[in-house]
Amino acid sequence: MADHEHDDPEPLKAGKLGSYLKFLRTNQKFRRFWLATIVSQIGDWFNYIAIFVVLTDLTGSGEAISWFLIAKFLPTTLLGPFAGVVADRFNRKKIMITCDLLRGLVVSGYLLAGLDSQVWLIYLLAFLQESAWTFNHPARQAAIPDLCSKEELNVANGLFGASWSVNLALGAALGGFVTAWFGWKAAIVIDVFTFLGSALLVSTVVLGFRPRKKRALSLARLTGLPAFVEGLQYVRSNSRVAALLLVKSGWALSGGILVMLTVFGEQVFSDGGRGGLSGALYAMRGIGAAIGPFLAWRWFGADSAGMRRAIGVAFAISACAYLLFSQAPNIFIAGIFVLVGHVGGAIQWVFSSALLQLRVEEQFRGRVFAVDMAMLTLIMSLSTLATGQALDAGFSPRSIVVVLALLFMVPGSLWWLYLTRLHRENNDSA
Repeated sequence: MADHEHDDPEPLKAGKLGSYLKFLRTNQKFRRFWLATIVSQIGDWFNYIAIFVVLTDLTGSGEAISWFLIAKFLPTTLLGPFAGVVADRFNRKKIMITCDLLRGLVVSGYLLAGLDSQVWLIYLLAFLQESAWTFNHPARQAAIPDLCSKEELNVANGLFGASWSVNLALGAALGGFVTAWFGWKAAIVIDVFTFLGSALLVSTVVLGFRPRKKRALSLARLTGLPAFVEGLQYVRSNSRVAALLLVKSGWALSGGILVMLTVFGEQVFSDGGRGGLSGALYAMRGIGAAIGPFLAWRWFGADSAGMRRAIGVAFAISACAYLLFSQAPNIFIAGIFVLVGHVGGAIQWVFSSALLQLRVEEQFRGRVFAVDMAMLTLIMSLSTLATGQALDAGFSPRSIVVVLALLFMVPGSLWWLYLTRLHRENNDSA
């Protein structure tokens, strides 16, 4: 458990700034863990904008951007289940440190790929970088409840959601600026050092580890297949967990939106100047994602029922915002709609993660979060590929965004049907 001071009896409440500041002040272990994440995530977005610019310069193809994003998504789909088993079986702190060091090494390879105009190498490095992240993510998510009490969990998830969003905004804006004025190579070098800094910070965190009972080795056990099947059986027997696993995947149906942010920034709204304009749209995405959970906690409450209702509203927010984005006359207006759209996206992400952490047992957490990300990235890959092919087939960027925006309504409608059934079941059992 976390190390706390008990001089202030006032309980922590999600959505209140004072609660977040108090939590960071009194929980040293979580504070170091959180700082390590910030350092790593800021570098991630330097990476994205720099590579977007390199690919646009080398190919001028919308499908090239799609393939880069697919290379980033696929590892989680392919390796996610095994990564979840690793997170549940081995020392999570060592996993995170190893993954940060590997990512620093892989990212340095972008320098060679960009200088030699090796587009295929960029895709390979993106795949390898995200493979390391695939093992890092479930270990990090599964470790959060071990660094705080159950009562602090919403505050912890709020901080992680907000920091991811702020890092996106800050990293994208700075990455766009650095890329535009100092070149993409400078952004890559900064990215390498952020991963090294993250590894150093994680090494200072005291994180407990309970070794699992050793079993005889076999090919099946080495691949983690029995443990993964056990995790799937756990999900099957818990319908509410299964429903929560579909939230992020539902949003991913419209995942091609991320391609369109780059296309609108680098092509639709480009004035023919320096590259990196898509950094502004990614920054607005980050700002919207930062404020979304805080607003939703105030409007709907921090209890489980309130968070489930907020998820349903969030799908409608994203749909409406991106319909308006599709018709935006300039990047300034477009940025406002991106901000609003990702208010909805962040609510879905943070609230579904918080509800999973509250409901899933410790020994299954890594596998459940790995499956969650595997499903998300598989659907995101398909949406991204379809978006890139539509661009290269000649469909206008604005019409593609209209279709993607309307797709948000499909999972949104299904989620409200699920809530109606859940409400009926609760009434029947009362």
